[in-house]
Amino acid sequence: MSGPTGIDALLERVRAGYRRIAPDEAYDAAEAGTALLVDIRYAALRERDGVIPGALVIERNELEWRLDPLGSHRVPEATDHDVRVVVVCDEGYASSLAAESLHRLGLHRATDLIGGFQAWRTAGLPVAARDQ
Repeated sequence: MSGPTGIDALLERVRAGYRRIAPDEAYDAAEAGTALLVDIRYAALRERDGVIPGALVIERNELEWRLDPLGSHRVPEATDHDVRVVVVCDEGYASSLAAESLHRLGLHRATDLIGGFQAWRTAGLPVAARDQ
């Protein structure tokens, strides 16, 4: 049995298990209909900073239940385990842990947005004023 792991080491290990994507790539995939953007930020951050138009809002504490294709509480977009999900948090940390959790559910194409919503906004990509 190994000893305790710090968050930096955990993030490094988790992120080694999949390829993260940059804002421009996430935007292109969402526009092409080949990726589902999922915003896991809590309401206060969405209200403060805005939202990504077209992104599905599922707060972090509901993510696995809502995206499990086998679950009774899934959203309609959770069609099967092959859905390409791009998890978006505020700065790209919580989303890495969330993407890894989705991998454990069998969503093998799950990834997260490098730099999170803040990187999306800094890249000049579309942002709506608040929840739509």
